[in-house]
Amino acid sequence: MAAPRPAPLVNFLVAGAQKAGTTALFDYLGDYGDIALPAEKELHFFDDEAQDWNHPDYDGYHARFPQVAHGVRGPPAGEATPIYIYWPRSLERIAAYNPAMKLIVVLRDPVERAWSGWRMETKNGVETRPFAWCVREGRQRLFEAAGPGRPWGHHREFSYVERGFYGEQMERLFGLFPREQVLVLTSEALRGGHGPALGRVRAFLGLPPAPAPAQRESHVGRDAGDLDPEDVAFLRRVYAADAERLAALTGIRFG
Repeated sequence: MAAPRPAPLVNFLVAGAQKAGTTALFDYLGDYGDIALPAEKELHFFDDEAQDWNHPDYDGYHARFPQVAHGVRGPPAGEATPIYIYWPRSLERIAAYNPAMKLIVVLRDPVERAWSGWRMETKNGVETRPFAWCVREGRQRLFEAAGPGRPWGHHREFSYVERGFYGEQMERLFGLFPREQVLVLTSEALRGGHGPALGRVRAFLGLPPAPAPAQRESHVGRDAGDLDPEDVAFLRRVYAADAERLAALTGIRFG
């Protein structure tokens, strides 16, 4: 007698990066009828520090995906939570949940990404300090804020610089998943001729070609021209070694 087939799982994630165009990508994918997404972006399951990760309860997560919750095999089922590539242990939790998970990562120039992240938190009333201070002295806040549910050296809001160390993050990702399970895009590819980028995503998910939805832009923020050149130069130096790491791993260079 053949062994029973395993129950279906969530099988793809848009795992990063914040302020790189993941909202636009999620919206594009939602326009396709052969991709199963939850009703909203950013479920924040694998970065949930309140979860007992020694005995994780996946039922609530699966409830956001009807076909998975009911054990029905159907189209690719996935979600988009861009903190996953940055937050400690998230990728390890994903690998434990589904070693065959496919991961899509969208990267944006880390300097622009830091600026856009700071602008978002300032607009939301979370950040009150100037950008120049935040990317220099303000990085100490990531260590001072450690506590229950707040891993040392990480922060959900003030991590403007840290989220841009893509080389380090991709190296960790490739250490957990085979490269054929990872698709890396750039925000520029989504902003420009998004059709080819979406075609790559569909092929990556094992789907046939389909017409691209109408062009859109969601929360990317194209205002990097306001950046102070001194801050740009400073951050380029901060990211220099990691940029080489990223280029060696992916062939992608920014700046």
